[in-house]
Order: sequence, then structure tokens, then C-alpha cells
Amino acid sequence: MFHRKALDMPVNFNTVYDASDVQDGKLNLVSCFDEEVKVEFGKPTQDSGRAAYIALERAVDDYKKGLFDVLVTGPVCKAAMSEVDSSFVGHTEFLNQRLGKPDDDILMILMNSKMRVALVTTHTPIRNVADSITEESVERKLRILYKSLRRDFLLSSPRIAVLSLNPHAGDNGLIGNEENTAIKPAIEKLAGEGIPCFGPYPADGFFGDADYKHFDAVLAMYHDQGLAPFKTLSPDGVNFTAGLAKVRTSPDHGTAYDIAGQDKADAQSMRSAIYAAIDIVEHRRAWTEWSRNPLQRAEREKGGRDISVKDLPQTERED
Repeated sequence: MFHRKALDMPVNFNTVYDASDVQDGKLNLVSCFDEEVKVEFGKPTQDSGRAAYIALERAVDDYKKGLFDVLVTGPVCKAAMSEVDSSFVGHTEFLNQRLGKPDDDILMILMNSKMRVALVTTHTPIRNVADSITEESVERKLRILYKSLRRDFLLSSPRIAVLSLNPHAGDNGLIGNEENTAIKPAIEKLAGEGIPCFGPYPADGFFGDADYKHFDAVLAMYHDQGLAPFKTLSPDGVNFTAGLAKVRTSPDHGTAYDIAGQDKADAQSMRSAIYAAIDIVEHRRAWTEWSRNPLQRAEREKGGRDISVKDLPQTERED
């Protein structure tokens, strides 16, 4: 509301105090606090950080109640929000904590028209990245990515490229051994199960030679390894949190305080995040219908008993 007044925007909001009261066909605004928060363009404050944090908490509460289908978050100042909650380092980690998911059960995927890039580690300091790269962590991220590519993007047999951690993929252990002890074993295990994953590829040559064009997704080991080339190739990407029961997306950029209130910001990434969330919801609905056990339908049509998934051999169960 403060921004609407400051920018003199002729936008009519339907203000409600509970998400269950929103109305179809209107631009609804759920008010999360009674007082009007004063925001100075381009300057993060304790008040703005507190307001953003409260709004996010309310959104997560309503999310858990099933009051909406998707959550699209905007850019936030992590420093300002960390003054409210010192453990806050980003939306992905916050959602993981608040929705009761164990570590590694969700996955950050950045996507645009050119590629999809997922991360084994997200906002981890570089000095701690190597310790976080284990066979288990790489395997778990690969499984989440593969399942998401099928369910959320409707790819029947997606191909996944896995990047190395060290330069030159470790050069046979001369400059690092994580490829041999963690990354390769995870790839080999999943490939043996029929999951099309390949690598590990040295990141510089992989992106320099445009090898990403031959894959449906790329699994990077750490934040900047995947996001630097991703954002260089396309500035209008979307951040998608895979592994959640509901859909959450966001633009892939920050707050851009240096141009706030100057009518210079490009809103395309935010629009793309909204459109992507709608597409993924529709894909999940289609996947649910397509993957429904055909034996159940056949039995119902004949008037027989339903066959549950637990009645099927392990190899025939849908993951």
C-alpha cells in the first residue's frame, strides 16, 4: 500500500486479513499487520526487514493450511531479515526449516529458456563446500532432480549432466579427489538404476563448449559454479524449489536497491516466475492423472476391488 501511494499507482486492491477471504477475479492483498510500514526506496531498514519476514511467515502458514496453490516470493534483503531471525540465509533454507523437511529433501533449480541448473549446495561458504559434497548428498539431489524433471516438467526420460567440483574434474586425483569418492559413485549408482545421468564434467569446458544444450538439466556442486554461467546466458531466469508438496518460484535476482523507485527495473523475471508456477501446477495435475495406476481404473470399471500401490511388486510402483 505504501508503494502504491508513493508511485501514485491506479491499482485497486481487495484488502483482506485472512487468505481464506480472497475473492476470485480480484487483486487480493492479505494484510499481515495493522500498522502502515514506512519504506524508503533503496534503503533496507529494520522495519522493512521485519515486514518482509512477517509476510513470509504468514505466507508459509497459509501454504501449510492449503489456502493457495503456489507461492511466488519476491527478492528480499537477507541482511535486514536476519536481524529478525539470525538463522535466515534465504527463502530455500527457510522453507526447508518451516515445512518440516529434513536436510537435502528440497532442491534449488534455476531455469530459463536455455537451461535448468540445480545445486547440491546453495548458500554454503566456499570453504565448507567440499565437506558437503558426499556420495549421499549428490545421490539425493540427483534423485530429487530426476523426479522433478518428470513430474514438474513432464520429461519422460530426462538427461542430467553432473559437474565436477575440482578443476579438470580433479585430473585423476591430482587436484582433488571428490570426483572419485563422491560424485562418480553417485552417478554410477543411479545410472545403474536406469536414471540417465552423466559426468562429472569440468564446469569451464562444459559451459564454454555449450554442452548444456545436450541435456535437460545440469547439477552443479555449488552456487556460483552453476549460477554465474546461467545468469550470463539469460538474465530473466526463475528460481524453483523442487521437492516441496506445493509449488514455489521466485525471480532469480536480488532487490536492486540502487535502482529502486526509479522505473528502471525489469519485471520480466518476476512475470516469468508467476507463469512458471502456473505451468508447474498444471504439469503436476497432468502427471497425477497420467501416472495413476491403470489397474485401479480397470478394476473400478469392472466393479471389482481397487488395487493399491502396496499390492504391486516393488519394480512396478511409481516413485
